[in-house]
Amino acid sequence: MTTTGTGTANGTETRAPHAPLRVGLVGYGLAGSVFHAPLIAATEGLTLDTVVTSNPERQEQARAEFPGVRLAASPDELWARADELDLIVIASPNKTHVPIATAALKAGLPVVVDKPVAGTAAEARELAALAEDRGLLLSVFQNRRWDNDFLTLQQLIASGELGDVQRFESRFERWRPQIKGGWRESGDPAEIGGLLYDLGSHVVDQALVLFGPAVRVYAESDVRRPGAEADDDTFIAITHANGVRSHLYVSATTAQLGPRFRVLGSRAGYVKYGLDPQEGALREGRRPAADGNWGEEPEAAWGRIGAGESPATGGGSPVPTLPGDYPAYYAAVAAAVRAGTAPPVTAAQAAAALDVLEAARRSAREGVTVEVRS
Repeated sequence: MTTTGTGTANGTETRAPHAPLRVGLVGYGLAGSVFHAPLIAATEGLTLDTVVTSNPERQEQARAEFPGVRLAASPDELWARADELDLIVIASPNKTHVPIATAALKAGLPVVVDKPVAGTAAEARELAALAEDRGLLLSVFQNRRWDNDFLTLQQLIASGELGDVQRFESRFERWRPQIKGGWRESGDPAEIGGLLYDLGSHVVDQALVLFGPAVRVYAESDVRRPGAEADDDTFIAITHANGVRSHLYVSATTAQLGPRFRVLGSRAGYVKYGLDPQEGALREGRRPAADGNWGEEPEAAWGRIGAGESPATGGGSPVPTLPGDYPAYYAAVAAAVRAGTAPPVTAAQAAAALDVLEAARRSAREGVTVEVRS
């Protein structure tokens, strides 16, 4: 990995060792404006240098939210002055991830790509090979590894309080009966839309982090809303190499939301309702650096651990939820760029998740269980 703390990735400019890394952010829609820009700005050692968007309203929004930020209408403008940047973050539509990441790496710049990094695992591995060949960081933004409930569950598993986990149920469900349109709901395969690749990227990644490689995948995927083109109600079952079974649900058509996590072990189970509060806080304009209670949730939202009783009727004991920590992702990226070490989420991990997503898509289409060979 190239260290860019004392110079740019292509080595054409010398900079102070502790100067902030200058970030070019491609895309200023939901992902760019709500997640990436605020988190970059809140990270010590990073500075938001340039926002790339051709939309005049989004340009004005970026200028108002980050006075002094430079604007560009096209990523090509960044490659022309690559020596003025230290990191590229790609938050543009899914179909653009691979070509823009490829161009950034060829320009000598480390890259962060929003999930999914690509439409196929093969493309992800090609990008990873290019980054390795160039000695550059390539990371995928899987922010929900730093959700409050996920961090809490990791701690419970590590402590042995659940015993041997046998089944992991994870739900990312919403009630959105009316379609919004746009590329995320497009039925064109080139757009890489639909919930399987959107929310599915999160729940599959979390399952693999917790329980390791998948060996078999079964899935059911439906298009339920009138006028919808892409999958909006999908179930994925994973058998992991260690024997754990993950049952994952992603939906926009769930009138009654289930628990975010229901984890069943040989000693106890853990049930947790509700979503991590960080996305909501970012959407409301709250910022990590100015919020002393960032990522925390009230006791009423804590999950419960127990055996033989239902948490719905007060069974089990409350488990304090650890604070969520999205800022930790970019802090780790900054450290990795400077030190030349592995990023917090690697392209190889993203490719493994795409192996599962591709298997799930085939399973749903053909009605078969698919063996996964990474």
